[in-house]
Amino acid sequence: MDIGTTAISDPEVPVVRGSKRRDLVELSVGYALILVVLWTPRPWQRLTYCVAAVFIAIVLWNSFVGWKAIGLRKANFARSMWLDGVALLAATVAAMVASRMHTLHLPGGPILFVERYWGYVLFAFVQQFLLQGFFLSRLLWLTRSPGSAALAAAAIFSLAHLPNPILTVMTFVWGLAACLLFLRYRNLYTLAIAHAILGIAIAITVPGPVIRNMRVGLGYLTYPSNRPDRPYHRIH
Repeated sequence: MDIGTTAISDPEVPVVRGSKRRDLVELSVGYALILVVLWTPRPWQRLTYCVAAVFIAIVLWNSFVGWKAIGLRKANFARSMWLDGVALLAATVAAMVASRMHTLHLPGGPILFVERYWGYVLFAFVQQFLLQGFFLSRLLWLTRSPGSAALAAAAIFSLAHLPNPILTVMTFVWGLAACLLFLRYRNLYTLAIAHAILGIAIAITVPGPVIRNMRVGLGYLTYPSNRPDRPYHRIH
């Protein structure tokens, strides 16, 4: 199936044909607010987070075109589950390599594993929702080119992870792949699952001081160099 055709003329997925100027303003302001959150010190970060969340929620509410358009649908779920299999295989290989290199740090049992990472699973879903439902959807209308929109969305996604060099590179690769796969299958669930698998794999295989517990923005710069490694990595 051709990606361009799917992205523009999928009969099950309506295309928003609103104002390009409004889409550009919404995209720019939303992204700026996200960056402000990432670069604001605590305790002010909570306030900026609420402002960004409210703005994006209002924009999504006003431009809501249906659950299918943003990938929250059953269609193509089974067809795209191969992605989760690939992610699980990659995570397994990474865990095996980390075990041999003595960098694997797993929680002490299944219950602790769930307790530490269930929040990240939800966070992975939110990130995919924003990447595809907020940024990619507007970039598709602004550029009218699925490939350019996917590339721009991946760049936006990765730049938000600066100055963490490892996450910046990884998120660009994943962001581009995720956007292209979304245009192919239009299913957000399998992408969120794969995102969670890969993110947790990084958290348990890469030493915390190396990746600074997956922090980005100001949190990356203020991460103490003598901080002990912890199995749960959280983003500032």
